[in-house]
Amino acid sequence: MSKENLTYKDIDKSTLKALPNPGNDAYEIKISAPEFTFLGKYQQPDFARIYMTIYPKNHIIELKSLKHYFQSFRNIIVSYERLINIVYDHLVEVYDPGRLRVVMEFYPRGGIASRLCIDSDWEIRGGEENYWKHTQEDWSFKYESHTI
Repeated sequence: MSKENLTYKDIDKSTLKALPNPGNDAYEIKISAPEFTFLGKYQQPDFARIYMTIYPKNHIIELKSLKHYFQSFRNIIVSYERLINIVYDHLVEVYDPGRLRVVMEFYPRGGIASRLCIDSDWEIRGGEENYWKHTQEDWSFKYESHTI
């Protein structure tokens, strides 16, 4: 298969490696990937920042394997909406966290930026909504204003 024909179905979650959680105490892990790249619908490069918040149970993420997993998207043609669902589903399948929140901020293309989010706490994702509370701040983008 040539690079031009790769789709999200070609992403292999086996790249992700789980390490044993070194403790039983509750804690939160925040991970940021500011240079995520992939190919958009029209096979043009797209860029995003990925933020993850994880409440681990038995396993934690090996960061090197996460880096390789993210790099495997560089030649994959996928929409924003499909992309966040793939990443979320793979992380849940491999790590089985107590809670997982994935936020993707896509850089502006044609003057429009997008922010997508999935949280395992949401009832629609099988959670009980113990943590997530919607606020207007969740929808705010912070851009620098420039005066001419």
